[in-house]
Amino acid sequence: MPDYETLRIVWWALLGVLLVGFAVTDGFDLGIAALLRVLGHDDAERRAVLETVEPVWEGNQVWLILGAGAIFAAWPLLYAAAFSGFYFAMLLALLALIVRPVGFNFRNKFTDARWRGFWDWLLTLHGIVPALVFGVAFGNLFLGVPFRYDETLRLTHEGGFFDLLRPYPLLTGLVSVALLLLHGAAWVAVKSEGVVLARAERAVRLLAPAFVALYVAAGFVLYFGVTGYALQGGSTPAGPSNPLAKTVIVGSNWLVDSPLGGWAVAAAIVALAAALATLPLCGRRHHLAMFVASSVAVSGTIASAGLALFPFLLPSSLDPRSSLTVWDASSSRTTLGLMLLVTALLLPIVLAYTAWVYRVLRGRVSLEHVKQTHGMY
Repeated sequence: MPDYETLRIVWWALLGVLLVGFAVTDGFDLGIAALLRVLGHDDAERRAVLETVEPVWEGNQVWLILGAGAIFAAWPLLYAAAFSGFYFAMLLALLALIVRPVGFNFRNKFTDARWRGFWDWLLTLHGIVPALVFGVAFGNLFLGVPFRYDETLRLTHEGGFFDLLRPYPLLTGLVSVALLLLHGAAWVAVKSEGVVLARAERAVRLLAPAFVALYVAAGFVLYFGVTGYALQGGSTPAGPSNPLAKTVIVGSNWLVDSPLGGWAVAAAIVALAAALATLPLCGRRHHLAMFVASSVAVSGTIASAGLALFPFLLPSSLDPRSSLTVWDASSSRTTLGLMLLVTALLLPIVLAYTAWVYRVLRGRVSLEHVKQTHGMY
């Protein structure tokens, strides 16, 4: 079995992989829902937009469950602190996610335009709200979350939901929304035809520059206006999971003083280049390449945040010493080792099955097919 330090690093990387998997797959689901009324101007067009994602959305959402399960088992202290501190934000995101299956199932029960319009608006909100909440959560990580541990490791939180809506987290929330809208538009371009395809390409041309501008602005503020955290001592990579056994200094720079800050900047550059690469691919029938580029942009954006924060998982604004890091928030070595073995056996199967599903369901959704299938002629 690998040593404790290696297992912690591996599970930190796996957590990032699961977050990226969720953002890349379920991210375009959210983007498509948010753009539903923009890409589809009548009922047939909106059905066509929804049918680009209806066969795969349930499998995509599995990544969210995997990520939550990995945090619960591999990082129990992080699970407890994050799910308590972001309770109402996560509840809001989950309620919005619940709208998706309900909307898909009930939207087409009646042909009344007001009925379908109501569900179309709910599906639009379902796409925007989680994207905004997830971005706001990431922004709050850089500012610190108001929690602390006492000497018996009893967790205490201060503040509420509206305290999370600070200027910088709201900016990162807009970054998240723009990114996932771009990703959703790229997927619709891959799966659609005709006027829906043309609108998706126009959306990509607008959203790619918007994301780049917002992302650069967020990086500028992070570099010049956000105070970072740094480990000064006390915590050892192979030590026990005790958040209070370390010393944390406040006043550093997340991008300069982080051990992986240089890699974070490199990931950010990759994300920006990938987002800009979607522009020349519009209108040239290179839609799959455009979607791959948007996927790289999503991956690079998340990677840049995780690398800049390393080794911190959840910084504390009340008591920096209570901040959770890779070195003091994990499960035992035995637990991490057994989980790694199970993951090594099962994750390739999940990836292979996912790839097979997407291969079987390849092809475009046409308006003619939608109208014929649902009797809209």
